[in-house]
Amino acid sequence: MRDTIETRPRTPAPARATAARPGLRPDISLVIPMHNEEEMIDILYARLTELMAGFGVSYEVICVNDGSRDRTLDMLLARNEADPRWKVIDFSRNFGKEVELTAGLRYASGRTVVPLDADLQDPPELIGQMLEKWREGYDVIYAVRRTRRADTLFKRTTASAFYWIMERVMGFKLPRNAADFRLMDRKVVDAMNQLDERNRFMKGLFAWIGFRQTHLEFDRPERAAGKTKYKYWQMWNYSLDGITSFSTLPLRISSYIGATVASLAICYGAYLLLRVLIFGRDVPGYASLMVSILALGGLQLIILGIIGEYLGRLYLESKKRPLFIVDRAVGFDPPEAAPAAEPAPARSAADPALRA
Repeated sequence: MRDTIETRPRTPAPARATAARPGLRPDISLVIPMHNEEEMIDILYARLTELMAGFGVSYEVICVNDGSRDRTLDMLLARNEADPRWKVIDFSRNFGKEVELTAGLRYASGRTVVPLDADLQDPPELIGQMLEKWREGYDVIYAVRRTRRADTLFKRTTASAFYWIMERVMGFKLPRNAADFRLMDRKVVDAMNQLDERNRFMKGLFAWIGFRQTHLEFDRPERAAGKTKYKYWQMWNYSLDGITSFSTLPLRISSYIGATVASLAICYGAYLLLRVLIFGRDVPGYASLMVSILALGGLQLIILGIIGEYLGRLYLESKKRPLFIVDRAVGFDPPEAAPAAEPAPARSAADPALRA
């Protein structure tokens, strides 16, 4: 079953300039989600072009336009005309960053793939060190922030609480302070592309997929231009996606709470009955009764909300809609001319194409 709909045929890259020789995979595919990033495109292009030339590798840059309302798409198409290594996936509407990453991974053809934020807060200079770790035999090299002191107190507190919860509900380790910025071997990307769930928490999927992983630490710089697109309510929804996508523990906790409250109610009822039978004392007033009813009603609504969250996700999964719809894909080889999915050549520090 297809998870993608393309409304226009792919536009092949001109033959006058390519990142790699025809029929060969580029060494690196950079996947960059974009939403209203017109202020960043020229800065990003200049920095990546200089940096990748220094690495001496063949590469492609896959820009995923997620329903931008500014000049992002026009600037990306112009960039593709000038440099066919820059390729464009244009969604029919806004589908969200997690889906952008998914689309980029599915279109990427490189021997290694690096998701990268457009704001350059993920320093692309780390790619050189990631390549060195990859040559040592690691399949995933992810970047971890040394500190979050630049964040607000609220964001630091909520991030710490999120990771604390995730460490207890997931059956595997989720690296703290690691974003989507990482280098992945081709076999890891192929494995990621086999995951077809609709509610996607990419941080969790990157950790769940396994393989041999290591990390590099870095100090996160300020955004080069523009403003962040993330809102607090989006971060809240993102946290819920992470918890409910990888664990049924909230449902189990609801069962434990329900059993505990029921046991306390039975004990309290037995106490009142014995009090009447032994001492002949009736229980006056309705205050305690109303408090109990309201407390139990609130608890039931909370538990129903948790159950509803899981049922809603089952409903969305059952509809089997495509994850995204591509209006156009510019700069890619036609499907029939795409490189065969042969195993990537064995990595080696002596490989002239990958010498930094």
